[in-house]
Amino acid sequence: MFAVIRTGSKQYKVTAGDVIKVEKIAGAEGSEVIFDQVLALDEKIGKPLVKGASVKATVLKQAKDAKVIVFKKKRRQNYRRKNGHRQQITLVKIVDVCAKEKEA
Repeated sequence: MFAVIRTGSKQYKVTAGDVIKVEKIAGAEGSEVIFDQVLALDEKIGKPLVKGASVKATVLKQAKDAKVIVFKKKRRQNYRRKNGHRQQITLVKIVDVCAKEKEA
């Protein structure tokens, strides 16, 4: 069973056991995180979200991503600027993909 979740303005296709990099989310290492913005669950597509579906994950590590170099240049103007940026990320391991509970 797979799910498409939205977090940090990005979408991820996940299954149980996957380890993914997401933009920094609150939580200490080892804590549990629940993603409730599920856009799709197997063949079911939400409008815009699948009701009652959620994805449970465990925070593995809070870290920084690889450095991205931002270089600006205007030729023949002696204009050069070089900056770097390291995005804060969170490594999470997907524990379970939960479907909607049966309605009574």
